[in-house]
Amino acid sequence: MRAERFQDVEYHGSPRRESFLCKYALTMFFAIGFGMACGLVGYYVGQSNSQNVDVIDSGEPTSLPEPQPGDYYVGIGKYDVTGPVAQVNMMGYAVPSQIAHGLHMRLYSRAFIFSDLAQSKRSVFVSIDSGMMTQLVKLEVVKKLKEKYGDMYDEKNVVLSGTHSHSGPAGFFQFLLFEVTSLGFIKQSTDSFVDGIVKSIDIAHSNMQESIVYMYSGDVDEANINRSPSAYTHNPEHERSKYTHNTEQEMVLLKITSTSGADRGLITWYPVHGTCMNNTNELISSDNKGRASTLYENEMKHEGMPDYVAAFAQANLGDVSPNTKGPICIDTGEACDYEQSTCGNPPSVSNCIAFGPGDDMFESTDIIGTRQYQAAKRILSSAPALRLQGPLNFAHQFVDMTKEEVTLADGSKATTCKSAMGYSFAAGTTDGPGAPFFHQSQLEGTPLWELATKLIGKIVCKTEPTQADFDCHKPKPVLLPTGFMDIPYAWHPSIVDVQLIRVGPLIISAVPGEFTTMAGRRLKDAVKAEAIKMGMANNSKVVIAGLSNVYTHYITTLEEFGAQRYEGGSTIYGPHTHAAYVARFTNLVENLVKGTAADPGPMPENILESQIELLPAPRPDRVPEGNDYGDVITNANELYRGGEKVSVKFYGANPRHDMRLGSTYLEVQRFDQDNGDWEASFTDADWETKFKWEKMDNNNVTKKLTMIDGLFNLIAKVIGYRINLDRMEELMKTDEFSMKDLKTDENMEYAESRNNLIAKLEAKGILTKEDKRPILEYPTTDESHVTIEWDIPKGQVPGTYRIVYNGEHMSNDGGEVTVTSFKGMSREFQVQS
Repeated sequence: MRAERFQDVEYHGSPRRESFLCKYALTMFFAIGFGMACGLVGYYVGQSNSQNVDVIDSGEPTSLPEPQPGDYYVGIGKYDVTGPVAQVNMMGYAVPSQIAHGLHMRLYSRAFIFSDLAQSKRSVFVSIDSGMMTQLVKLEVVKKLKEKYGDMYDEKNVVLSGTHSHSGPAGFFQFLLFEVTSLGFIKQSTDSFVDGIVKSIDIAHSNMQESIVYMYSGDVDEANINRSPSAYTHNPEHERSKYTHNTEQEMVLLKITSTSGADRGLITWYPVHGTCMNNTNELISSDNKGRASTLYENEMKHEGMPDYVAAFAQANLGDVSPNTKGPICIDTGEACDYEQSTCGNPPSVSNCIAFGPGDDMFESTDIIGTRQYQAAKRILSSAPALRLQGPLNFAHQFVDMTKEEVTLADGSKATTCKSAMGYSFAAGTTDGPGAPFFHQSQLEGTPLWELATKLIGKIVCKTEPTQADFDCHKPKPVLLPTGFMDIPYAWHPSIVDVQLIRVGPLIISAVPGEFTTMAGRRLKDAVKAEAIKMGMANNSKVVIAGLSNVYTHYITTLEEFGAQRYEGGSTIYGPHTHAAYVARFTNLVENLVKGTAADPGPMPENILESQIELLPAPRPDRVPEGNDYGDVITNANELYRGGEKVSVKFYGANPRHDMRLGSTYLEVQRFDQDNGDWEASFTDADWETKFKWEKMDNNNVTKKLTMIDGLFNLIAKVIGYRINLDRMEELMKTDEFSMKDLKTDENMEYAESRNNLIAKLEAKGILTKEDKRPILEYPTTDESHVTIEWDIPKGQVPGTYRIVYNGEHMSNDGGEVTVTSFKGMSREFQVQS
């Protein structure tokens, strides 16, 4: 019978031999298959504590006709955190005169909750369109979450990570140095971030469902450059030779689907500064990360998924710029000095500015955002996917970074320092130059500023720093001894979060600042090596979530610190900052893998109630006699085509009266012939629109101020004395003022001796007495105009359109303040193809 089965087959050898070979092959096939199956079972059982993954060769997991079991419960949420869009300083460039006058793109919090299937452990990752995340915001978010959910969410399992847009509102810190340019705390900014983040987590909590998570990775083309290449070359050549670029090119991506394969959300990690919008911008914007997110979310919305959330999160971006054309001297077109990033003679940082890739900052934002969005699409469609399975854990610790002991390569010991800023910090970067009398790579102080530093230490510190405290930071020359500056309260954090989250083979390292490219690479390598040592698989992946939980400026390698570029001058805990972080993060890996609790460390204080808010409240509004709020000043044309701009100006009011969170200041409405009603086609969350606010008085032109100007302004407001640097320099030249004049009487109590010194300096004209606080009353009313712009996309649906302005005006009738809503509408106009 068996022979008959092969009768129709043409053989080229003995039928008996061929039959034997077939039986042998079939036997071996089943034996090998059974052995492989047993091996795989053994492997996954052996790896049950580390990971359980399916490698899928196709980029997109194939949707199954019936749901397959999920690996985690996942919740996803998004909410508005835009905050005030007028009269507030923007956070990032430290330019006091960069004040918001409107809105281009709304800011959002995007939250992802991961839980094991038993729902016994949860971790939360939130990416926020903010300059960074701050300790105050995290403490307040956790407090509100505990009020709602008990111990389900706390500081240990919640990561808040900023995207580092430099065009969001400032004032949401509890440390004064970060509030120099905003003149203190801003309640509206803080409340918007806290409430919006909590709301996004609420939404994610409410839609937890069994899900599947896939991880991908691939490169992003031409979306970043290294803005401090001279410092990068200080790293060992053998280390640099392991990499093809001096910035990270890789994007790591998580795709979250339902058990039936329906798309739910996306997280990417890729390093690039949010500095496409430069320091002349006056419109609140989420910059390139926000642009990438909205491009992706809008595409999914058009495909029928309105709740889809795409977070383009930040990574080790410390020395990474989106301005891919690089820096030039804008006055001559020549190259900037390579080490110092200066131009001219005498050298100045003011004219050394990086640009690109677009012709203006809006085009550059669009290009860099689009490149990240397109890279994510390409990676999803072509890269192999790793299905994440296995344990879900977190590990967290508070660390006092001012006194960490580290072991150096030669076995010797060293410690971190009380925080301080270097001279290069004040120089700014090629993305946004700082004060003209500083430069990058500045390794020595100047007589004037050494004296100014000493003076600041005398009048803003309860305890004066010693020479040993300054020496701790060498070779960084200390400009501001911020670790000692504590009047009226701390100017810098000392206690920071060190935090890891694990989702199967993925480890998220939540770092409290901006790691440079090589600093991030070393941290990722160290964490991965320790994870493998603890039993995780060799193909485990480590990502860095930058600017998380508390902001501590920059973290460079020891070698880069020696170069003292901007990033080194802004590494606040001294030359061994990076080594201390690497040690702390690697020590947490054991807790992460074993699921044990780490020593919690010293809890940071919440000093919200101590905050000083110097920004005046918005004043009541007015319109010219015979007009009303929302009346049109300049109307739309009657006819437009795709590619043209619509611009309408209204009599308006201060948008700070209502931040319209979850709503919009504007609508581009189209008349729907089918239902006979107007429908919104665009809002102020869309790239194509701009909302511009202008106060009509004689004070709209603001002198360009530097961070140093802001520093002296803030000191004047908090201690009541303004430092007169010009007077100090004048007295120095005539030998009437020197370091010896700043000596305090050691036989007196420090506070008394300090008061005596202030009186002496006031007599010399170096300190000038000034009112501490501005008047926060409503002495006058303000007239303001609002301009709404719509760039009509090519291919826009033809039809009848109008522009709608939504606002609120304030009135003050005999001391009774009321806020009233109003609308303004343009004429109807036609859009033709």
